[in-house]
Amino acid sequence: MRDDFRLVADAVAADIRSGRMRPGQRLLPQREFARRHGMAVSTAARVYQELARRGLVAGAVGRGTFVVDFSVRSGDADLVDLEANFPVLPGQSSMVARALGRVLAPAGLEAAMHPVPVTGSREARRVGASFLSRPGWVVDPERLLFTGSGRQAIAAAMVALVAPGQRLGVEELTYPVVKTIAARHGVTLVSIGMDGEGLSASALEQAHRRAPLAAVYLQPTLHNPLGVTMSAARRVELGGRLARLGLVAIEDRINSFLYDEELPLAAHAPEQTILVDSLSKRVGAGLNLGLLVCPAGLAGRVAAAVRSGTWGVPGVALACATAVLADGTAQRIVRLKQQDARLRQAVVAEVLAGFDVRADPRSYHVWWRLPGGWSTGAFVSAAARQRVVISPAADYAVVGVPVPDAVRLSTSSPDVETLRGSVALLAAIARGAPEEVGAGY
Repeated sequence: MRDDFRLVADAVAADIRSGRMRPGQRLLPQREFARRHGMAVSTAARVYQELARRGLVAGAVGRGTFVVDFSVRSGDADLVDLEANFPVLPGQSSMVARALGRVLAPAGLEAAMHPVPVTGSREARRVGASFLSRPGWVVDPERLLFTGSGRQAIAAAMVALVAPGQRLGVEELTYPVVKTIAARHGVTLVSIGMDGEGLSASALEQAHRRAPLAAVYLQPTLHNPLGVTMSAARRVELGGRLARLGLVAIEDRINSFLYDEELPLAAHAPEQTILVDSLSKRVGAGLNLGLLVCPAGLAGRVAAAVRSGTWGVPGVALACATAVLADGTAQRIVRLKQQDARLRQAVVAEVLAGFDVRADPRSYHVWWRLPGGWSTGAFVSAAARQRVVISPAADYAVVGVPVPDAVRLSTSSPDVETLRGSVALLAAIARGAPEEVGAGY
């Protein structure tokens, strides 16, 4: 049963999303809200805090609490999208087209039109294992499973490891899709403390000792949204803790193609780690493939989860992805994207010099703690009115964790000059007061 204040927050959130409460509309003062709903003022305050945590409302001392304008979201043709993170480079489609020629010929399509098992084909396993392997870590093709996307791979791993009602450890700020998957499957997320290298091994053990976790999900390389990367020593330490506690980790490697110098956690704890990767960012969301490297003892459970969720990859998609991996096209695209990401980070670092920004120079995303006076909701709304879409900190925060006044910027979607101009616009907004740009919250 959810806490009563969250049920009330759900009802208000539904009114906001349906349009019954309009952007800019002022909510009742908390005391009046409490009287109308027959609750304590302290409970009304928790409702307003929950709505703010979700990024739906924002408030200013002495002025009240207002509905944030989220009518402008990614997908509109006339806005600058600094929210989505699926880089596609100019000329990339021609590279992919050359790789797909044989697959899309009648003979290739004839073979690809048939259903494929979650283990894919022998050739797909061989190519996929070779692609994922690194010096010092060789993937066994027989431990490889395939899904239609990285998100589906994460869902399958979660379903295999965590039953409804059980607890999954995650970093304090985590991938928003994990929050959605957990909610749909009745999984409780538990925030695990972080430091400058990411998830803390000691904090993980403390959380597990307080109340057992069923598993843990983490992003050791180029964490989204913070951009931090674990050292080899931390990965070794974490692998040892997992083994001692009998825990299995879901290792999200989807951003690792931009910085792949550290061996994955799975190399240090192969029997305690389900590794997840995909082609959504390495190549493109339109030519996607999810890959799972499973411990031998868990492969059957994960495969069953993939089948029950109907998350298997279609034959044509698997054949296309295999072709792009096999002939080196994916590797060439990755090298170009590594250069592109560095260029874009340099642009953002130049424009946001002097602000509290955390980013790895090799990544496609930036974590920006906003200057004093700005709440996340007010800033995101002000940016949206200027046709720039960004991600609020609440998208990443786990329930119960204080939400910082921060935003994540994705640098991958616009061209470089549009990126520079839109980030400069955000910097100008941040240098002003909320009232000066009409945020009014």
